[in-house]
Amino acid sequence: MNAKRKLSILVVEDDEGHRSMLQTLLADWGYQVAQAVDGESAVEQCRQTPYDLVLMDVRMGGMSGIEALGAIREFNPAIPILVMTAYSDVKDAVQAVKAGAYDYLQKPLDFDDLKLKLERAADHAHLREENRRLRDAAGTDDAGIIGRSQPMRQLLEMVAAVAPSDATVLFTGESGTGKELLAKTLHAESARKSGPFIAVNCAAISENLLESELFGHEKGAFTGADRRREGRFMAADKGTLFLDEIGELPLAMQAKLLRAIQEREVQRVGSDVPVKVDVRIVAATNRDLQEEVHRGGFRQDLFYRLNVVTMHVPALRDRPDDIPLLAAHFLRIFADRNGKTVKGFTPAAMDRMVKHAWPGNVRELENCVERAVVLLVGEYVTERELPPTLATSDGTAEGRGWDFAGLTLEEIERAVVVDTVESVGGNKSEAARRLGISRKTLLTKLRDAEGDGAT
Repeated sequence: MNAKRKLSILVVEDDEGHRSMLQTLLADWGYQVAQAVDGESAVEQCRQTPYDLVLMDVRMGGMSGIEALGAIREFNPAIPILVMTAYSDVKDAVQAVKAGAYDYLQKPLDFDDLKLKLERAADHAHLREENRRLRDAAGTDDAGIIGRSQPMRQLLEMVAAVAPSDATVLFTGESGTGKELLAKTLHAESARKSGPFIAVNCAAISENLLESELFGHEKGAFTGADRRREGRFMAADKGTLFLDEIGELPLAMQAKLLRAIQEREVQRVGSDVPVKVDVRIVAATNRDLQEEVHRGGFRQDLFYRLNVVTMHVPALRDRPDDIPLLAAHFLRIFADRNGKTVKGFTPAAMDRMVKHAWPGNVRELENCVERAVVLLVGEYVTERELPPTLATSDGTAEGRGWDFAGLTLEEIERAVVVDTVESVGGNKSEAARRLGISRKTLLTKLRDAEGDGAT
């Protein structure tokens, strides 16, 4: 483990010898260990102390491990709970996992398996730490680059190394990976940081307006040009011009862009007087520009001009270690924006997000978390609030195709509450557990729903 602090774990076991053995073993592995002798004690201790993990036997005298699991999850559904079971009681362990346990282990314990599963469960504790750090960090910007994975650390180190120079930079990578944010970071760490950062999406501007947008135009240069206009190059003078989706530029514009970069001057549409500009060019594309050159869709000389320093931005699926951190960051943003108190994700919800392939990358994750916060009734994001397209732990997809178009947040919340109660056959305790709220809160929301004619 590489935690900055010792993670706390509660060992719940009625066999004194086994409990003592686990105490010694887990302490040697770097955990801060507490003990509970039965299910009742475990529930009470979890109420009093915010443990990071719980390791609990299924079969105990008095309250069983499954009953204790349900009781703990009523007030803290986010804590990862691993259950231990004898080989003959595997059905109980499966039942526990269905009731919300993070995972199970068979006795006699395989210590390598125990260590691995504890470390996986501990990722959720690291998530809470990172979430607190992000929330408390002074000056944290919603557009900041977040990443602790090896690919992102290497990329950010390269950005920091290249930023002080005036070299042209080309960011490559799939859509939604954060190429513009990296371009902004490059600008902010450069000698041009006091100058403007001007972004142009080359794919979003029609071909007949591109030249005017980039280079400007004179009054009367074309129909509707009622005044002279400076283009994006002039707006970025003494700063950075970011050309996003540069692979979408038509060939005719590529030639004019190449000249502007080479000569460091632009010519407004309708003028024959060149104007000097001082800009740093940073470009981005989700295309393979070298392949575009081979097939004739992109100029080779422009490619060489742009390809001075190339940085590839990894897809989110290639840096899964960043998913919990990014999800926590977006959760904080959208909870604040929607005026909700959200404590985090349940282990099952986070597990599903980590296993998803994220074809839309960081942008898709951001949209996913925003949707979850809007739909959320309780204090923890569960699997229920995640989009149906996210894979479950067995690789399938599930979920209801809710249609909330045109509804207010209050109407959405009432619909989710009522639907949850109906889906569990009217069992209000189970509905409250699934929603991550108390039974009392559920009853209040049902009364409000009935009062508004929602049932």
